[in-house]
Amino acid sequence: MPTTIIQIKGMSCQGCVSSVKNVLEKIPGVSHVEVSLDKGQAVVQHDASLRNEIFSQTIKGAGFEVM
Repeated sequence: MPTTIIQIKGMSCQGCVSSVKNVLEKIPGVSHVEVSLDKGQAVVQHDASLRNEIFSQTIKGAGFEVM
């Protein structure tokens, strides 16, 4: 199962972490999400059919910036 690491700008608290994690977990084909405030990143395990653009669009839709 592929793993994608996404650098995220704009997270400032655990509420932000929860928001990012929740929206990413709702994407069909995502099996596991870990979000780190300290590292400013999300680690997503997902089906091979998913492209990085869907993660970027989802994170941007939640109000954060993808680097």
